[in-house]
Amino acid sequence: MHADLLFTGGPVLTPEGRTATAAAVTGDRITAVGHAEAHDLAGPRTEVVDLAGRLLLPGFQDAHVHPVPAGLELSQCDLTGTRTADDTLAAVRAYAQAHPEREWILGGGWSMEAFEGGMPTKELLDAAVPDRPVYLPNRDHHGAWVNSRALALAGITRDTPDPADGRIERDASGEPSGTLQEGAMQLVGRLAPPATPADRLAALLHAQRALHALGITAWQDALVGDFLGMDDPSEAYRTAARDGSLTARVVGALWWDRERGAEQIPELVERRAALSHGRFRASTVKLMLDGVAENGTAALLDPYLDRCGCATANRGTSFVDASRLPQYVTELDALGFQCHFHALGDRAVRDALDAVEAARATNGPSDTRPHLAHLQVVHPDDVPRFARLGATANIQPLWAAHEPQMDQLTIPFLGPERAVWQYPFGALLRSGATLAAGSDWPVSSPDPLQGIHVAVNRVEPGGSGPVFLPGERIGLTEALTAYTAGSAYVNHLDDTGRVRVGALADLVVLDRDPFAGPPEAIAETGVALTYVGGERVYAAD
Repeated sequence: MHADLLFTGGPVLTPEGRTATAAAVTGDRITAVGHAEAHDLAGPRTEVVDLAGRLLLPGFQDAHVHPVPAGLELSQCDLTGTRTADDTLAAVRAYAQAHPEREWILGGGWSMEAFEGGMPTKELLDAAVPDRPVYLPNRDHHGAWVNSRALALAGITRDTPDPADGRIERDASGEPSGTLQEGAMQLVGRLAPPATPADRLAALLHAQRALHALGITAWQDALVGDFLGMDDPSEAYRTAARDGSLTARVVGALWWDRERGAEQIPELVERRAALSHGRFRASTVKLMLDGVAENGTAALLDPYLDRCGCATANRGTSFVDASRLPQYVTELDALGFQCHFHALGDRAVRDALDAVEAARATNGPSDTRPHLAHLQVVHPDDVPRFARLGATANIQPLWAAHEPQMDQLTIPFLGPERAVWQYPFGALLRSGATLAAGSDWPVSSPDPLQGIHVAVNRVEPGGSGPVFLPGERIGLTEALTAYTAGSAYVNHLDDTGRVRVGALADLVVLDRDPFAGPPEAIAETGVALTYVGGERVYAAD
């Protein structure tokens, strides 16, 4: 039988390294990997792809991403490219002027470091948009900026108490200042007009095109459900899976309602059955244990520091009761659910690992493959527990670099001891942990090659500043493996993630071989071709 596709003339990244120069694909599977012998499968109808020295490797997989909100933000007031207060306000003003028909100004992606203390005020927004409510989540989507019209519509005044899972920022006189943190976002977000089903489907397909262009062939959607006004992508996935427009392979992480307990588990079982179809499986549960460090809501074992370096009374926020978490995880594990934890601070990481350990003790070994995402601060005592418990470390490498949000809003409030516990990729790898990788887009860029650059260099792409914790750098092979085989492992896509005979032909051709250049040039690499199941889903112009 002749091959449908033959890649030749360049290095092929296999589990053994760059040990091959050709690969053949028949139907949706890889049927040969090697050298000249792969050419024996070529026939008159075989499409031959000349790699011309470019690297062929498994398709990238994003283990933690939010494509539908990202796609929606791209069509709204997108602030992801702004870096200063003036630039941000100019973008908001321009969007509002261009869209007089919009009852609300929605979008987001602004940078906390653009504003003093990371908290912009309602007065700034009032000057830009005085006539309509504005609701704009920040880049990490753990806080939102609102104007006076939005606060008034929500009835938020100086007398409004903080919700249990959030905080209303206030000025010196006690008035709401215009920034809402965590659960307080929903006080306004629930009033904003939701996207239509057609909007959500269009956003998913827009995001899918963008991800395929970055070499991404599969992902885990880290929030399938209702949360803080974010649009539930469930129906968009179900529609796309049924009509064939979902070309990627997707695992959906069903949202764990942190205001409820184990009584929601039967509903999750029903949703898993109802939503799983074709290339979409809702086989995971997302448990968001804490917030983020830059607004003081990441859960820490010891208190945050203040600007003077003194301990405060704040240890962050635990969104799920740590005393009940082991019971929840044990029940989910027994039902075959994978648990996907948002665990950013060292207390949240420990709580997640304790819950996994409890599930292992009660249920015995399982193949549910729990994973912990973000892992900004990990106590050294907990690093070896990942390998011991079979918990995958789901890393977002782009965050592991010196940049204003890290240097101004995080390190001073962690202090020197904890600051060096951040994003311990190297330590986790040396301890035997499995690494998966993701982007958390739209929080940060979905480009795997940008993340790989930071994982290897611990410097932002294009940056020349100091290396952030150089001992935590990992090699190019290890970083590529995290974005391919590692993420395929947490996605239970065991016949992807490696270029080997019998595997699904989910493949990417880069525009060069990054191994042939210096590490500091990795981010200059681009994607030439992307294939899912042997079908081309992207080709560079």
